[in-house]
Amino acid sequence: MICDDPALAPPPLLAVWSKTLRRGRALADAVLDLVFPPACLACRKAVTAHGALCPSCWRRVGFIERPYCERLGTPFPYDLGVPGLLSPEAMANPPVYHRARAVARFEDGPVRDLVHRLKYGDRLELAKPLGLWMARAGAELLAGADLLVPVPLHRRRLIWRRFNQANALAEIVGRASGKTVEPFALARIKPTLPQVGLSRAQRADNVQGAFAVPGSAQGAIAGRNVLLIDDVLTSGATLNAAARALLRGGAARVDVLVFARVVTSG
Repeated sequence: MICDDPALAPPPLLAVWSKTLRRGRALADAVLDLVFPPACLACRKAVTAHGALCPSCWRRVGFIERPYCERLGTPFPYDLGVPGLLSPEAMANPPVYHRARAVARFEDGPVRDLVHRLKYGDRLELAKPLGLWMARAGAELLAGADLLVPVPLHRRRLIWRRFNQANALAEIVGRASGKTVEPFALARIKPTLPQVGLSRAQRADNVQGAFAVPGSAQGAIAGRNVLLIDDVLTSGATLNAAARALLRGGAARVDVLVFARVVTSG
């Protein structure tokens, strides 16, 4: 009898299974490289591996690393040597969520184009490299998270766009970190206008009351540490509204992980 489940295979057979699987993946990658040679995610120049940026585009990405505000994740211009330092914005207008982390500045280099290609250009394959970068940037938050919740789209927008980019990113982050993704733990119950072009106050009004935790999902988030996943953080209005709904629904704490965040403007 052939064992189709590697988890049930005896150790020698499991080793053979694993070796065969590695060889199969290597062969598949080689075929893929022949048919579709690796190209830079941003400028399409030749690179050595799929899902990578060329050196020129990589240098133009404004990766966010410490020192940064421990609450908002916004970078400081220089290191003050004080651990756990908060920015003036975080102290004056603390967010509803506990902490936020991002891979890169939205304004720098090819970051804006990558986000827009994923979000509006049906480039769903970008979710994997962007999500893997998010998993690395958010390792600290992921260590304390019980589950991942993508920011949902309203059903009308989901029908028009055909997929939710936040959920696509959450699935990749979940696979990389081993964390459970709960795509239906939060619902967008009110259609909202696009946030682009709105002031900070208008953004907050636009998403007020837009989210809720369905009754069927309350058991999944009650007392749990939730990590909210989205593609971009701008003013924080959408993520504040989503975090508020999760906390009202019983979550113990809500953190935020995004691919990019606006740093120079709200």
